[in-house]
Amino acid sequence: MTRVDVKELLEAGVHFGHRTQRWNPKMKPYIFEARNGIYVIDLEQTAKQLAAAQDYLRSIAANGGRVLFVGCKKQSQEAIRELAPLSNSFYVTERWLGGTLTNLATIRKSVARMKLIDDMEAKGKFDKLPKHEVSALRRENVKLHKNLDGVRDMDRNPGAIIIVDVPREHIAVAEARRLRIPTLAIVDTNADPDLVDYPVAGNDDAIRSIRILLEAMNNAIIEGNQNRGRGGDKPAAAAASGADKPAPAPAPAAPAPATSAALEDLTGVSA
Repeated sequence: MTRVDVKELLEAGVHFGHRTQRWNPKMKPYIFEARNGIYVIDLEQTAKQLAAAQDYLRSIAANGGRVLFVGCKKQSQEAIRELAPLSNSFYVTERWLGGTLTNLATIRKSVARMKLIDDMEAKGKFDKLPKHEVSALRRENVKLHKNLDGVRDMDRNPGAIIIVDVPREHIAVAEARRLRIPTLAIVDTNADPDLVDYPVAGNDDAIRSIRILLEAMNNAIIEGNQNRGRGGDKPAAAAASGADKPAPAPAPAAPAPATSAALEDLTGVSA
């Protein structure tokens, strides 16, 4: 499996956290230093966390599980819409509808309604309706497609969920935790890493940063899909059988000198 190294993460700006006034103390173990009022994330740890997330996602996919990407902020929408279909994954990029996981039956009814309107138009049934009814149906369908296109085939809860911006997507996180669905997330310095099973410390506000992390995770899903039916991996098999929790993410280590060296090399500023 292709791993992402510290230099690649640095070039994508994954190390930029929030301003020091906006932070969650639980992120302290993943912060390398504060520089010019901005927290710098320890990319040595990010690389290890990302590798652990990749391994877990590969095992989920190899055992037949499908993954749901959630990222409704503008910076993540394009990457998710582009990447998720490549791995046969579900996605939500517009608005998290309450109950998407905990009340899936209601979501399925809305999807059925969307498909019905699509079918009516495809079969020319709109031609037999008054113009104002057709206009209303089309407006309704635009809204349905906007919110549900990425989950139109999700007839059961996913095997795992990947989240961009934990504070913003707190409802999705809460629903996944309630149903004990394994969670993976890009966690910036303002997030609580304890809310997810596999936190990946990183900048969740920059397009390049989000893309490199999501692409690495998506590639792991693709590899798992390709290995499906070849025995799978034990972590996902345990999750599918109802195990309480996936294997914990690696414990944070002390910041490594390599991070400082890499920062100085690319930025020209000594740590």
